[in-house]
Amino acid sequence: MTSLSVETLAAGAAESITSAGHAQLGIAVLAGIAVIVLLITKFKVHAFLALTIGSLALGAFAGAPLDKAITSFTNGLGSTVAGVGVLIALGAILGKLLADSGGADKIVDTILARAGGRSMPWAMVLIASVIGLPLFFEVGIVLLIPVVLMVAKRGNYSLMRIGIPALAGLSVMHGLIPPHPGPLVAIDAVGANLGVTLALGVLVAIPTVIIAGPLFSKVAARWVDIPAPEKMIPRRPSEEGDGAGGEPGAAAVRVPSFGATIATVLLPVFLMLAKALVDIVVDDPGHTVQRVFDVIGSPLIALLAAVLVAMFTLGRAAGFTRGRITATVEKSLAPIAGILLIVGAGGGFKQTLIDSGVGQMVLQISQDWAIPALLLAWLIAVVIRLATGSATVATVSAAGLVAPLAADMTTAHAALLVLAIGAGSLFFSHVNDAGFWLVKEYFGMNVGQTVKTWSVMETIISVVAGALVLLLSLVL
Repeated sequence: MTSLSVETLAAGAAESITSAGHAQLGIAVLAGIAVIVLLITKFKVHAFLALTIGSLALGAFAGAPLDKAITSFTNGLGSTVAGVGVLIALGAILGKLLADSGGADKIVDTILARAGGRSMPWAMVLIASVIGLPLFFEVGIVLLIPVVLMVAKRGNYSLMRIGIPALAGLSVMHGLIPPHPGPLVAIDAVGANLGVTLALGVLVAIPTVIIAGPLFSKVAARWVDIPAPEKMIPRRPSEEGDGAGGEPGAAAVRVPSFGATIATVLLPVFLMLAKALVDIVVDDPGHTVQRVFDVIGSPLIALLAAVLVAMFTLGRAAGFTRGRITATVEKSLAPIAGILLIVGAGGGFKQTLIDSGVGQMVLQISQDWAIPALLLAWLIAVVIRLATGSATVATVSAAGLVAPLAADMTTAHAALLVLAIGAGSLFFSHVNDAGFWLVKEYFGMNVGQTVKTWSVMETIISVVAGALVLLLSLVL
């Protein structure tokens, strides 16, 4: 069998790959993914190490010299961290300021004060979606679950009727809407327009979260009827301590206003959408207005602006001293080290796939089989998600595999390709997903109950979002 070096395949990416080459690359991809899956699931190896080892295994099975495989991996890791690492850090800072200042509590309290009865599941979707914009999924769960449990207990609601809409809101934001890590990495890999992806992502997210949230929660509440577990209802941050704003660990002295909190959270979204709108209306790269919005609407500047504004509208408004704000920023960065490494290693795996010629192989196979590119992207993400349990790993790996398909796509279809990947990455969370166990423990469910509620909800999100992406592709 012909040896397939990374250098040779990268240089000849435009040339067709022989059937023997297809076979070897196909085996290499399966072997690389199998190594990652086994390391993560059976041997409980951290995803960063698993992706690193799997990338080297992929290169070896593809017949590439080890030094070339190492170069591909490190180049991919470096470019991925350079592209999204700062954005992840800024998002973590914004989320920490939102949580520590009491701004998240303010959003929750204000919306819940105006909701009740049958509107409560819809209120929970709104709360989760708004708070989920700047927060990572795991952070959002930790922040919202106590609220879900308290609302269910105090209002005597079914836990699933309240919990499923909140989880759906968080999950949809995590899988489809930048500036979350998965969508950002996919946008970077595919070369999609961030503003257009954000706009179409919101368009897909709204009906998806309605179906998987409030509507499915009616069914989930009948399948699993359990009360909120008492031991999992902690005191809320705003109720702990008397608060001495000068101490890093103290509670907030005051709480930011609802309007200021919402405006701060939505600021980066507004700036990125404004850039997309100007790009469409002006459509002249040399025009002063478009050049200005290209700067202020870039993800880096949009998130940086939101963080700087949040220091005043959230931090100072809550009575934080400059030392307390600095401490909050420092505490926000430590927990994301693992996320950055996983995302970076995923980028290294993606680059190894590309340099090995796998992307070109997928392009040729898709042409031969006449599979729509968006459906192929969704299916690949689904397979990797089921195998690894990680939505981020599925997104990064699938984006690397299908990136060549975006070469001849319009701006809108490239954005839809990112959303198809994101939708597939959410399919059927089960026992190899950390989120599965997080939800199980917080809600006090057994494995079967978690599958019937959380896993089915994730599948509904994936299928509905994927179908909506395919429908949009017919009209755009």
